[in-house]
Amino acid sequence: MDETPEKITTLIGREVYSNEGVFVGEVADVRLDLEERQAVTGLALRQLNDELFADLVNGQKGVILPYRWVRAVGDVILINDVIERLKNPEEDEESLVV
Repeated sequence: MDETPEKITTLIGREVYSNEGVFVGEVADVRLDLEERQAVTGLALRQLNDELFADLVNGQKGVILPYRWVRAVGDVILINDVIERLKNPEEDEESLVV
């Protein structure tokens, strides 16, 4: 396995799926914390799965998912329990920024 770090820009355009294989959206941009951790803190998604986000986006262009939800990055990005988190947003109120 190649351990060479990838450029952040390689995340742009990748499809995002839940760990159950449900399409979530496509990465449009990344949110960075340059002051404290100098790391990616979120993924801005577009072309969202309408079934998942219909009640949340209300005409917005996309969402930002916390990077801590990311389980794996490869040809696609896998994230943990997005469906459960969207159904119960009060349990993790910082988890989704619209």
